[in-house]
Formats: sequence, structure tokens, C-alpha cells
Amino acid sequence: MAYRLGVDVGGTFTDLFLVDDTSESRRWRVKTPSTPSDPSEGVLTGVRRICEAAEITPDQLGAVTHGTTVATNAVLESSGARVGLITTRGFGQILHLARSQTPGPLAGWIMMEKPDPPAALADTREANERLDARGVVLEPVDRDQVAKVVAELIDSGVESLTVSLINSYASGAHEREIGEIVEQLYPGFPVTLSSEVLPEFREYERALTACMNAYVRPRVADYVERLQRALADLGVAVDFDILRSDAGLMTPREAARNPVYGVLSGPSGGVAGALYVATRAGFPEILTFDMGGTSTDVSLCQGGQPTLGRETTIGQFTIKVPSVDVHTVGAGGGSIAHVPELTRALRVGPESAGAEPGPAAYGRGGSAPTVTDANVVAGRLPPRLIGGEMQLDVEAARAAVGTVADAMGLTVDEAAEGILAIVNETMAGALRLVSVQRGHDPREFALVAFGGAGPLHANAVAEVMGSFPVLVPPSPGLLCALGDLVADFRSEFAQTVIRPTREADPAELSAILAGLEGRARAWMDAEVITPDAQRVEFTADMRYRGQGYEIGVDLDEAALDAEALDQLEARFGEMHEQLYGFRMPGTASEIVNLRAVGAGVRPNPDLPVAEPGPPDPAEAIADRTQMLVGGSRIDTPVYDRALLLPGHRLSGPAVITEFDSTTVVLPGYDAEVDRLFNILISPQEIS
Repeated sequence: MAYRLGVDVGGTFTDLFLVDDTSESRRWRVKTPSTPSDPSEGVLTGVRRICEAAEITPDQLGAVTHGTTVATNAVLESSGARVGLITTRGFGQILHLARSQTPGPLAGWIMMEKPDPPAALADTREANERLDARGVVLEPVDRDQVAKVVAELIDSGVESLTVSLINSYASGAHEREIGEIVEQLYPGFPVTLSSEVLPEFREYERALTACMNAYVRPRVADYVERLQRALADLGVAVDFDILRSDAGLMTPREAARNPVYGVLSGPSGGVAGALYVATRAGFPEILTFDMGGTSTDVSLCQGGQPTLGRETTIGQFTIKVPSVDVHTVGAGGGSIAHVPELTRALRVGPESAGAEPGPAAYGRGGSAPTVTDANVVAGRLPPRLIGGEMQLDVEAARAAVGTVADAMGLTVDEAAEGILAIVNETMAGALRLVSVQRGHDPREFALVAFGGAGPLHANAVAEVMGSFPVLVPPSPGLLCALGDLVADFRSEFAQTVIRPTREADPAELSAILAGLEGRARAWMDAEVITPDAQRVEFTADMRYRGQGYEIGVDLDEAALDAEALDQLEARFGEMHEQLYGFRMPGTASEIVNLRAVGAGVRPNPDLPVAEPGPPDPAEAIADRTQMLVGGSRIDTPVYDRALLLPGHRLSGPAVITEFDSTTVVLPGYDAEVDRLFNILISPQEIS
């Protein structure tokens, strides 16, 4: 496994990061245009290019990991499969009744456009069977009746089947029996069982999540098979693994079977990469700040671990899959600034100029004023980037920003600074949502900036949040691809129990956890994960009795006693108070679900390390620019990051350029390069 390759497919570019495990100083980076019509083409082009750059052949790759948006795009573009749903008799309208919630306030329901669920009512059938809430059979499966409805659905043209029966969280026996009937009648037909995708109570969420899995399954399975075949034809001798939404990895076999686990594969890679570089640098408490061309993704991580959520909103649906808790706002380098006629107040985004035609400064025909154009006007993006690979059209940028200036009666410089101030505040608002609104002080977290535009705005956003230092890793534009390389194999195994904490039997809970651990280790054994690389962690989803939501609380071990349950209840109270600002004394807490999380730990790549040298970075100055700050132009050095070495220190204002991103250091701040080649930006000490 000498050479390991991480591949992240984005909407505009496909990023590749290759490391040689035998040498800590050898790594290669490639950005190649994505191919939305067939993402595998962009991946193959990138594999060829990076192998050529490394002077190796594809058969020398020992591991390939891949973050993909295929499942996400299938949902957002409404291009998934036609799904058939089989549920328990009497529950055929489960997806249409949903939670009976309508948007408010007041008469919001009048304007509501209810989305069509992934399985139409015409493609829904009811099966004669019934289990009670403890999994006891009340009515066995009517095999002849089920065979009839299966034939009706498949013969009518459905492309994927979902089986979601009431109370199947307590026992999946009836769902498995129906799955066997489908396999006997139509061998190989794709069937999703809700008890395998989400073995938890709440029948609507379970049915919706299983149907969404069936909706994207044929498209993802086709992509996985096509890419595997193409990589094999190229000479790659190993299977590629796919990043899950919770920043773990799954095999291509699992991705083709349960692709719903990867609907947020892309953003989770960035969080995994940010955590890796930050913890190596000694910052386990971080806010991640990933700014691209269209949007910005932010998240909060504690103790070197990402914050995981149990619900994910994609398109118009909220599905229950474990995922990194990422909040997204429509603010990016391509976000368009405009002045509405009604309010005459400057607004930025969420509309974007996209990759084509893009910002006016790119010279591709765009004329709308964007955040990128404002940065060009403000001198934060030099007109000639390092190496001259890209020339920015300063006059086109000024003309575009000038439309905002004319509409508001401002100078072009004032309009540019206004655009930047608004977009920075928008992104700071997103960071407040994942920190302040969830009981965390952002001043206790470092800010890790990445993405093509993240380092450009990070200093200004950190100034608003008080989150220092700002950490800009090497190759920040490709950090998602690095995140693919540092992810571990991961899978969850859960069981709904619903027991009052103080009345729960520790022996019963311990037996359930032991069973879940056994399933987790059996899965890792099947994935050929060696025992020394296996890790199992336990959590309990808890709530106060009567609540409709749960909080995940870590369990120290599978063996529980009365004292451990008391400690568990105390930790739940602390977490509830942190998140919501109060506890509910006198109200009993409940354990709702128990989980075992299996992880197959992989070795992390060795990235360059060097001891600090002299602090003077004068030799790294490649150019100068006039940076606009507070209405004044300040002569500012432009540094070539490739020439910045550990120990170098510089004071703002400064601009640091590299092939995939640009970092801005504002006046009043210092930047230093640590031994891991990260740039750390902090406020200057007041003497």
C-alpha cells in the first residue's frame, strides 16, 4: 500500500491527492474539470494525470478512496429510480401523511407545495402481515398475496423496491421473508429493507429513508460498477472505497447496496481532512470553514471528533442517516451582489455566477458583480497569480462592482468593501449557528480554513467570531481529497429499546450492547479488517419522557451497572442544558436507542514535517499589491506559499498565493508557518 490516492468529485473540479507512504516528502496534487454527465470520466482523467505526475503506473496504487456526489445529485435533480413500496396493510399512505406538518406561520399552508415522495401512491402496495411493537408475530406473511403485489409492481415498471413494514425495527423477520420472495421471483432485482437501512422506531422516517435509498440505488450501483470496470481497464488492481456521510468509509459493494449512507459524502471529506491536519497541529477543538464558488460549509468538532447528526436534509426531504453535522449557506466566491429596487439595500447571494460564465474577472463573459470581483477590486486577489497560470481582468471586475456602486451612490472601492463585509457576516452567521446557538463559545475553537476561497476570507470571519488561530493547511483547495485518505471504515448497528433510565435493567442493556458489538465485529471480519485495527464504540440516544427528539450520549463500555446508568443520566442532563439552556428536574429520562459503532482504523499518510528555521520570509515575496482596507490602499507583499518554510513569520497586511487558493492576512495580525507547513494567523500581541 505504498501509494494511496484520494479523489473528491465536486461540481466544478475533481481533486486528487496522492501520497507515498514510504516517503513523507512525496505527495502529488491534481485538479481536473469534473464531468457532470458522467463523473467517472473526470475521475479517470485525474487518475491518469496524477500517475503521470508521480511517474508511476496505475497498478502501483495500493488504495483508492473516493468522495462522490452521485447520490446527492440524483435526489437534487429528481433523476432517481421509479420506486415501489410494500408496507403493512392499512399503512399505504404513510409517505403522503408524513408528519402532517405544514410550513408556517399563519396561512403558510395555503402556499405550500408538497413534494412528491420517492414512492408514488400508485406504486405502493400493502402486505398482509403484522408484528406487534415487541416483534411478536400477530399475523404471518401471506406469501401468495405478497407474491402477487410484487409481480404487479415489477411488471408495471418500477426499477427498485422498498419493503418497510410497521414495527420492523423490533424484528426484521417479515421484511427478510418478503425480500426472499422477491429474489425467488425476480433474481437480482434491487430490494431495500428498512430494517437493514434504519432499524429504529418512527415508521415514517424509516420508510422515507429506505425509499430514498431505493430511489438512488440503481444510479449509484451503475456508477460504481462502471467506475470499477474503467479503473480495472486502466490497470488499477484494487477496489476503490467510498466516503460515507459520517466521514467513514464503505466498500463499493456496500455503496451500491445502501447508497443513502453517502448522500453527504463530499462535505464530510472536508471535515475529516480538517480534523486530521488540526489535531496534528495540536488543535482538537475546531470550527471548519469550507468556502467554495457557490456555497460555504461549516461545522464544529470537539476532542478531535466530528459532530454527528442523525438527520440529514437533502432537497425537500429529511432522512435519518448518520452524517457529519454540516451547515451550508449560499455564500461563495461566485455569489452575486445585487441591490433590489424595493429596499435599495445591498445583498450578496445566494444566486451564483457558477463556473460558466463565472465572475467578471475570469474573462469568460460574466458581467454580474460577485464576491470574487470584489476581492479583485480590493487587491486581495492579485491580477497575476503565481506562475502566471491565471490572469484576472481587473477592469472587468471594477466595471461589474461599479454597477453596485452606481445603484447605491458609492465609490467602487466602497462597494467592494461592502460586498466583502456582507458575505463575511453571512458566513459568520453560519458559524454562530453551529457554535453559539448550540451552547459553545467560538473563542475556544480554532478556525480551519479550506476550499478555494476559504483562506481568502478566514481572517475577516475569525475577526468577527473571535476564533483563533486561523489554520490554513497546505493545499487547502484539495483538503477534501486528503480527507478521503484519512477516513476509517465505519458502520453503525442500532436497536430501539425505549426504557426509563432509572428503571432499566443493566443486564438487559449490556446483553443488547454485546449483541450489537458482535454484529459490528462480524461486519469488520467480513470486510477483512484485522483484529488490531478494529474499534467499537457505544452510544445511547436519550430524551426526557414525552420529548420527540433524542441526544446521543457516549457510553464508556458495553458492560453496564446501576452506577453507569446514573452517570449516563447525568451526562444526558449536562448535554441537554448545553444545547437547550435548561434541564427538566423531576422528569424521567429515557434510553431510546442503543448503538455500536464499528470502525476499521487505517494508517494515516505521513505528511511533510520540518523543524522551524529563520523567521524572515523575504525570499518568498513574489509580487506586491495595493490592498484595500478601511477605505485606504495599503502596499502589501504577495508571498509564494511554495517558498514559505516552517519558522517563517510575517505581519499583515499580506497576501499568500498558491496554485489552488489565496490566503489574506489583515493588518493587525501575524502569520507563522508551523513545523507541519500550516499557516497560523493570530492577532498581534499588544505591547
